[in-house]
Amino acid sequence: MVILGLLASLVAPTMFSKVDSSKRNTAVAQMQMLATSLDAFRLDVGKYPDNLDELLRSDRRGWDGPYLPRELPLDPWGTPYVYRFPGQDTAYDLLSLGADGQEGGEEDNADIINR
Repeated sequence: MVILGLLASLVAPTMFSKVDSSKRNTAVAQMQMLATSLDAFRLDVGKYPDNLDELLRSDRRGWDGPYLPRELPLDPWGTPYVYRFPGQDTAYDLLSLGADGQEGGEEDNADIINR
């Protein structure tokens, strides 16, 4: 029993680290898909959408969507992606708020920003 406890204490941190890394990788991949959809929208309409919902439905001239195959994805922690148009230093900001669901944070709670 003691040996199992020792093994679990050694293996568990590695496994949790892999899960966190996988979630971050999933968020990056989903944001890349959203960025591609945002660019397609801009090419058709002439500017980026005011909100992510316009990728699915809009009455703007030139709109040729939907630009996503399904509804808007949530990040791997179940939180909506944050989209701001215009962005602070770029055309738009697109980010996941990380594990804590709040802006800022460090390590697993750090925001994941699409660049």
